Amino acid sequence: MLTCDTYHMPESLQEALEVWAGAASGSRIVSGATDILPWAREGRAGDVHLPELVDVTRISELDGYVFENGRVRLGANTVYQDFLTDQTLMRSLPCMPYCAIWFADDQIREQASLTGNLVNASPVADGTPAVAALNGEIELARLDSGGIARRRVPVIDFIEGPGRTQIAGDEIATAVIVDTANGYGGSFQKVGQRRSLVISVACCAALVKADRDGRVIEDARLALGGVGPRPIRMLDAERALRGEQISHALIERVAQTAADTVASRSRQEYRREVVVNFVRAAIEDALADQTDAEIKFADAKEQAHV
Repeated sequence: MLTCDTYHMPESLQEALEVWAGAASGSRIVSGATDILPWAREGRAGDVHLPELVDVTRISELDGYVFENGRVRLGANTVYQDFLTDQTLMRSLPCMPYCAIWFADDQIREQASLTGNLVNASPVADGTPAVAALNGEIELARLDSGGIARRRVPVIDFIEGPGRTQIAGDEIATAVIVDTANGYGGSFQKVGQRRSLVISVACCAALVKADRDGRVIEDARLALGGVGPRPIRMLDAERALRGEQISHALIERVAQTAADTVASRSRQEYRREVVVNFVRAAIEDALADQTDAEIKFADAKEQAHV
């Protein structure tokens, strides 16, 4: 059971930061609370009593999204269900709908925020590799001489390990800023220990853009989660794909390099096999998800013969 002495519901970011600055040690910020409530159940953290909870869901400044210079700023109250219902977000962030569909169920997706998922910093958080593939940054706000100061940190650096991030004690996460990826195909691969409400053992996000003729990979983004203490961006694999003719042999060669990224202390051999298959499937699915080109594999005949 989760209990607290005081439950705050500020209606502006300024008010939230002032409340947070004066909150007692051990207090927590909540949005959808889909992480903290299961954590406080018997058998995980047991009964949990906190001095104060600061609920940011009524802060209108944290709602919605804004496009600017090839990027989109997603307010901290953006929930996973938005990536399945908002057509603009679905087109602009093509890996996010596939990530969202794997994320729990409809009821939880309506509550769970992308920003909260990142701040929670689970090694197997679904949103982390997807945001990393989109060159994501997290925006952090704090009080400064009576005003609000903001800074941005790349998500790949923000998460330092399980439950550890670069957020300071006086800061609140206010947004996630990512690249738009119109014209890319997207994919998200995930495996867990059960079929319903899967908690990842490993996951992979991919974005791939082919040329107009569907023969060459113009750009590729690949990121892994659950194979180490923090998300991994597969920069070498991306470089190996970029500018190359599309072929099954190329995809297989790049997929095999994924095994070397596994740094998890448990089930290493299983994870190595999984990520190789995931990277292969993610690239192929992202190519199949292309809307602006018909993909042509250079070795299609050889593959068909095999």
